[in-house]
Amino acid sequence: MAELLRHPNTMKKIQDEIDRVVGRTRKVEENDLNNMPYLQATVKEIMRLHPALQMLLPRNAMEGTEFMGYLVPKNTQIFVNAWAIRRDPAAWPDPLSFKPERFLDSDIDNKGQHFQLIPFGSGRRSCLGMTLGHRMVSLGLAGLLQTFDWKLADGANPEALDMREMMGLTLLKKVPLKKSSSSMNVWEATLFNRAKRKLHEISAGAR
Repeated sequence: MAELLRHPNTMKKIQDEIDRVVGRTRKVEENDLNNMPYLQATVKEIMRLHPALQMLLPRNAMEGTEFMGYLVPKNTQIFVNAWAIRRDPAAWPDPLSFKPERFLDSDIDNKGQHFQLIPFGSGRRSCLGMTLGHRMVSLGLAGLLQTFDWKLADGANPEALDMREMMGLTLLKKVPLKKSSSSMNVWEATLFNRAKRKLHEISAGAR
């Protein structure tokens, strides 16, 4: 949400996509997600810049090996700094910028086959909740953006938003995000349509 509040044009593009695909008379459903490429690109970009974990879970080398000129002895405990990989200029053009568009014409996904983007790890021991996690983030974000208009609280300047992070059980925003929301007219439209149908039924009964 912090990145979207810093980039309101991106938020508006997602809301416009939701309006095109879903409309304003029902909630976003899981079946809708595959028809929302910009939402999916935004979720990938969020996972690239702001992973839940800075380091992937540790692994032990089963055999001694040489990797990129380094000798890795057997039973060495290995930590993968996924946070650094996702901000590496050798892997990503303009890596510190929030640009969902980078994924629109790209075949890079987060399923562990593209090592520059591995929020759920890779290989046989990748996260079992990968599919569920991605779906829940996408569906949750879509629901928030469909239901509410969001803005920074107290008229704060988006460009001055503090984006520093800190380590905890997961990677956290150091300064909590203060935001405000107002209900969008998706529910107003629903109520209006229900009221209109009811009036039509009443008037038809009177005739």
